Amino acid sequence: MADEPEFERPYILAIDQGTTSSRAIVFDAAGRTVSVAQKEFEQHYPNDGWVEHDPEDIWRTTADTAKKAFEAAEKDGGEIVAIGITNQRETVVMWDRDSGEPLHNAIVWQDRRTADRCAAMREEGLENHIASRTGLVLDPYFSATKAAWILDNVDGARTRTEKGEIAFGTIDTYLISRLTGGAVHATDATNASRTSLFNIHTNEWDPALLEAFNVPGACLPDVRDSAGDYGATSPDLFGRAIPICGVAGDQQAAAFGQACFSPGDIKSTYGTGCFVLVHTGEEAIASENKLLTTIAWRINGETRYALEGSIFIAGAAVQWLRDELGMIKDAAETAELAESIESNNGVYLVPAFTGLGAPHWAPDARAAVSGITRGAGRAEFARAALESIAYQTSDLMDAIAKDGVNANALRVDGGMVANDWAMQFLADILNVPVERPRIMETTALGAAYLAGLQAGIYQSTDEIAERWRLDARFRPSMAAEERNKNVEGWKKALKGVLG
Repeated sequence: MADEPEFERPYILAIDQGTTSSRAIVFDAAGRTVSVAQKEFEQHYPNDGWVEHDPEDIWRTTADTAKKAFEAAEKDGGEIVAIGITNQRETVVMWDRDSGEPLHNAIVWQDRRTADRCAAMREEGLENHIASRTGLVLDPYFSATKAAWILDNVDGARTRTEKGEIAFGTIDTYLISRLTGGAVHATDATNASRTSLFNIHTNEWDPALLEAFNVPGACLPDVRDSAGDYGATSPDLFGRAIPICGVAGDQQAAAFGQACFSPGDIKSTYGTGCFVLVHTGEEAIASENKLLTTIAWRINGETRYALEGSIFIAGAAVQWLRDELGMIKDAAETAELAESIESNNGVYLVPAFTGLGAPHWAPDARAAVSGITRGAGRAEFARAALESIAYQTSDLMDAIAKDGVNANALRVDGGMVANDWAMQFLADILNVPVERPRIMETTALGAAYLAGLQAGIYQSTDEIAERWRLDARFRPSMAAEERNKNVEGWKKALKGVLG
């Protein structure tokens, strides 16, 4: 066997701060993994439908994993010259500008506590007003109502914010502040576009939106290009200052890592949730089928747009089987269990644990398992969890097609795509080929590529596209009759949840 080629220097450190864990991956200039470190952190559920993180847990696990990956990569003489950051997007932190102390736990993107506030705003006729500026639906998923909740429920928060003492940020902004010792309060255009406060057409914080959501402009970060200057880390973190050169929300970073650079290119990321994103180029297409219009990235001041469908629960359904039901010890068991039975035996899981996202947008919906008989067991539950991911993706792909974009193939990434059974079932239900890249952690890779562009390691997106490599292609093989039967069963189960 030929020896693996030596790593190409210089190196890039990608910080991938996710919903259930923080990860740091060092890539070489060829996009290959040099070192990896990862730590999970605790999820907090203070009330029904509420999800929180301790910001100090986020920072501690981020710093620890970044240092470990850094040290492992540099011990052989390599040099990390830039940092890229990608993050869970709509999650909100507010903190004291001077001390850095958070006002409250981070309110996570899955959190539904502001559903009533969104409903009230909808009754006030604000939905179209907001959508025309942001490309987003009026839903608790996004950051604005979360920030307003903190301002209204933490003593003195609104007064201090109006005085300029409090900073607002999505997780990227919070990490940039911590990494730079409080010197930089900034976000990128992709993360800003998920707050419901940013006008994606003018690329500015929108005064009308700030008024509608009652969020003071004094707390907002500077908005920069996705490949841009975000300052440098405090020297005490890594022994020297390292420039932060790239930032993007996790789904946009994944699309960048998947080289979805042409209009019509489409990817789907399977992590805690599932997110389908299709690149639409310079045009911000307004969906007529409850998809989101979002900024794909902004480079050299030029904005590219995308349509996106967001599913709240994907891999989290498998975690539920493991952690709450104790049916499995490891996620990898689900493939063997699913394959052990010839069909789902009529058992469907609609994983609306925190409501349903696109294209249904039902924040009050709750999960249900239907079709259970006395003979149903671990295999049926495992299969239902995996199948639910394909059915939810199918709902999104149908909406994308109705908006005028038809996929010839779907590029996939994220932790779940290592499950061959799930990927084959996905291809069968969608009836299009599913393409898995060699590097499946494309979210972190996209952040590294953005940082590399800013640092001059890469000269263009064409150069990055040439580095994409296929690992496996799953072609549809299911008979149309069986596919239709499965999908009809899903629709029946879904209807029961939607009422």
